[in-house]
Amino acid sequence: MKKCFSAMFLAVTVLCISCEEKNATYTVNSPANNNTIGFQLTAEGQPAYWVIHGTRKAIDTSRMSFEFKNQEAMKNGFTVLKHTTSSFNETWEMPWGEQREVENNYNEMLLELEETTSPKRKLNIRFRAYDDGIGFRYEFPSQQGIDSITIMDEHTEFQLLGDHTTWWIPGDWDIYEHLYNTSKVSEIDALSKQNHPDLAQTTIPENAVNTPVTMRSDSGLHLSFHEADLTNYSGMTLKVDTENLKLTSELVGSARQGHKVKTSLPAKTPWRTIQIADKATDLITSRLIENLNEPSVIEDISWFTPMKYVGIWWEMHLGVSTWDLEATQDMNTFSTLDREQTSSKHGATTENTKRYIDFAAANGFGGVLVEGWNTGWDHWIGFEDREGVFDFVTPYEDYDIAEVNRYAKEKGVEMIMHHETSAAPRTYDQQLEAAYELMQKHGMHSVKTGYVGKIIPAGEYHHGQWMVDHYRKVLETAADYKVAINAHEPIKATGLRRTYPNAIAREGLRGQEFNAWASDGGNPPEHLPVVAFTRMLAGPIDFTPGAFEMTLPTKPNNQINTTLAQQLALYVVIYSPIQMACDLPENYEGQAALQFIRDVGVDWEQSIVLNGEVGDFVSIAREEKDSGNWFVGGITDEHARELTIDFSFLDSEASYDAILYSDTQESHFKDNPMSISIESIAVDSSTTKTIRLAEGGGFAISLIKKD
Repeated sequence: MKKCFSAMFLAVTVLCISCEEKNATYTVNSPANNNTIGFQLTAEGQPAYWVIHGTRKAIDTSRMSFEFKNQEAMKNGFTVLKHTTSSFNETWEMPWGEQREVENNYNEMLLELEETTSPKRKLNIRFRAYDDGIGFRYEFPSQQGIDSITIMDEHTEFQLLGDHTTWWIPGDWDIYEHLYNTSKVSEIDALSKQNHPDLAQTTIPENAVNTPVTMRSDSGLHLSFHEADLTNYSGMTLKVDTENLKLTSELVGSARQGHKVKTSLPAKTPWRTIQIADKATDLITSRLIENLNEPSVIEDISWFTPMKYVGIWWEMHLGVSTWDLEATQDMNTFSTLDREQTSSKHGATTENTKRYIDFAAANGFGGVLVEGWNTGWDHWIGFEDREGVFDFVTPYEDYDIAEVNRYAKEKGVEMIMHHETSAAPRTYDQQLEAAYELMQKHGMHSVKTGYVGKIIPAGEYHHGQWMVDHYRKVLETAADYKVAINAHEPIKATGLRRTYPNAIAREGLRGQEFNAWASDGGNPPEHLPVVAFTRMLAGPIDFTPGAFEMTLPTKPNNQINTTLAQQLALYVVIYSPIQMACDLPENYEGQAALQFIRDVGVDWEQSIVLNGEVGDFVSIAREEKDSGNWFVGGITDEHARELTIDFSFLDSEASYDAILYSDTQESHFKDNPMSISIESIAVDSSTTKTIRLAEGGGFAISLIKKD
């Protein structure tokens, strides 16, 4: 892969060595002066920073410190040894993504600190000011007499300036699949979300939120807090001080090891990030998180092709078939639920897989995913000892992996591997090489991994350092075998797709499957209009859209709370380089709306967010890479509304065959979800069009460029 096709580097360095003023204030502005970061040592010598957006403060004075095992805390008594500033500007190319070209333009400030008393430990803090936000990280340089550090707590503060409206999920150490909540900061109560009956694993030790967490001030300023380049460190939650309106970093720990992070020196933390926008829509177009990661270490990623896929997956959630061959237990639910299995038919058979391959080939889909193909599914959910359960190279007797791959190649379709680890990563580690060798043998280039359940060994958590290192090992090993990873039950996305573009997608949210079996009846209509401004800011989402049967006949207590038009819109709104048409092949038969899924792109030249407000609605236009075709999608919450689309983004010299898929006057996510209008419309770059979205509805437009 060509890492940087047009780069300009500008470095202006100012060194202030030795006699820095005791109470000096240091600042750095973003290139267009949108954002300013200020830094100062307090009277006690404690590092503190603040952020100004335009002419008003966005973050008030916020302190920084660390607690260690077997060392004094790093908090007070610092002096500034050196102050360095520099500027950087480059344009780099995404091998796949929401856009082809990304500008990485920032001004940087590096503060080199040292304690004034023995042992005079050193700490560097590196700030970067972007026009769309800020980032900073801590760096622990090599130090005499200290070769490693064990971090018990990191105390990075984010002092808010108001009781902002916040869209949040609890700071769960094991899962991101909670529904988003909307409240003031002062009303956040994460502990009330403990012991959710629909979650396979959950650990919420205190009143904290997971990131990205997005806020809107009373004046309309939008802030989203997250982290970038999470490497050899623990995932960060944000502890909430509801009285003082302050967030403080709270790292995921390890009950087994008794600390948060252990690392050798020199070391650096992930970037602590704040995306800042006057309009909610600008949060989605920000590439801050990716820009704070290193360039790709994979020279050639051409073996991965963004694609749409189908698969043997939804039928298990519907109870039509099972993951396990023996069908000895309820594999359609987690152990915390109590429902009867509706079928004992194994889904991952050679015959059934060929049926999906035929459907994919007939409709131009590039891949087929098969879950339940390998031995072990009869002994994983509900069992404490899950190590050694799954075999990632041995298929069930009714699944001929060689024949399936031969047939797929004959049809021009690629098989997608599935590895469910049952949250026993040591078992997966032992088989990684053999599993990827099997994939390489059959020409399979992508795998969906899963980590359902409490982590084994006990005392480790999905989002702690031990698992962060495991997820990275999987990614690096996969790259050696030209395998791309779509991780489920993952660690959060922090922009590593820039460094490792084989990190193609991940779950990390409450997905489509909750509509099929959640005890609360499924995802509410506001869920995805929140996700677009929260979880999606972290990176691509494997949400698995494309359901064409909303009432779910096999699940009388559940339904999908969207209209059919919204299911189409999700292919544009919720970004991923791999998009599933999740429903059963028979549910697509005779459906004219399937044409949009056939047509829609998955790899984009550029993306434009047309309008939106967090939790209410959003519409996005994306231009397909290399074709000049455009696709537009819009979704709303439980409220019907009208959105006006300005088509000035189109090529003024081109003409398009435009088809609008929209809700009808009778559409309603609960009462009439399948009602849809499909019509050809006249559109050019001078057109504006107002479109009505029903309750829980949406619209999708394909604009196919004429030759």
